Amino acid sequence: MIRYSLPGEATIPARGLPWHFHDYALQREVQPAAIARGTGMPGDGGPPLPGALVSPQQCLQLLANILRELDSPEASFMLGQHLLPGTEPALSDALRRAASLQHALEILCQWPSRLLPLLRPRLHVAGGQLVLYWVDSQGAPGLRAALVEMHMTAVVSLARWLGGRRLPWRFCFNRARPRHIEQHEVHLGGELRFDCQLDAMLLDAASLTQAWPEAAPDACVASLAAASALDATPSLTDALYDYLLAEIRCNPTLEGASAAFGVSPATLKRHLARYGTHFVAELDQVRTHVALHLFQSRHADNEAVADYLGFHDAANFRRSFKRWTGLTPTLLRASLAS
Repeated sequence: MIRYSLPGEATIPARGLPWHFHDYALQREVQPAAIARGTGMPGDGGPPLPGALVSPQQCLQLLANILRELDSPEASFMLGQHLLPGTEPALSDALRRAASLQHALEILCQWPSRLLPLLRPRLHVAGGQLVLYWVDSQGAPGLRAALVEMHMTAVVSLARWLGGRRLPWRFCFNRARPRHIEQHEVHLGGELRFDCQLDAMLLDAASLTQAWPEAAPDACVASLAAASALDATPSLTDALYDYLLAEIRCNPTLEGASAAFGVSPATLKRHLARYGTHFVAELDQVRTHVALHLFQSRHADNEAVADYLGFHDAANFRRSFKRWTGLTPTLLRASLAS
């Protein structure tokens, strides 16, 4: 049976991401009561207690409060500047000792619930290109743009700090171009593209394995061994994405997923509703991401992608793809090529 956590469960160490948010807000002179409003956390301005856990819902409310009080276009980017390597001692040390960018990204993707519990990083390397894309872990569409900006900045900053140079990242955003993009350019760079079908960071794969100056492979291995005792239970949506990705060629169903998670279909639907989503939406998201990967990295045509995803014919796939993305596969492939 697949293990998972729900958004109301206290799974995030308070001395991790909540402490980071809290500390930044106090530095910017946000009133303690405003920081804690609606979170169920103490509002006296004190830091989160060591050993305490908070729920993703509390963490998201904390972030929403801070962004509202600061009302600044740079807040999400500044929060990302020092988000990594995090405050979990073993994992933080492992990231600092990572041999290369690839090694660091693998650690991030292996331990998302401890390092980046609000957005899940997922890594593809194919065709000479690295694609790091971000999937919502906790059902926070209203904060999606800020979370993406924060997490992308965190990875850019970590790679620049540990690698000793700024890498030529390219960025895709699954939203319309904002009126002002100055903060994007300052913190991320000028290679920005909006109205894409996913939030992703792209880089030539040659940068992946270049050795980092402070690499210490033996120390990194020891730190990861120490981290192995940490609980890394994924959120339901993260676990469901993994399940659907593994089963995507077998036409996964709600009933099959429910059995894998050890609950009834009605219970799974009810749990997903707590994230503001449903099974078909999650399945369509995975299908879209797989199709994009096949189009871009393998230069597959409609027939090949339709066959891979289990569609009986390319016409049915084209109709479904337009429903998922608002674009026909032909237009999407032309957009990727440009």
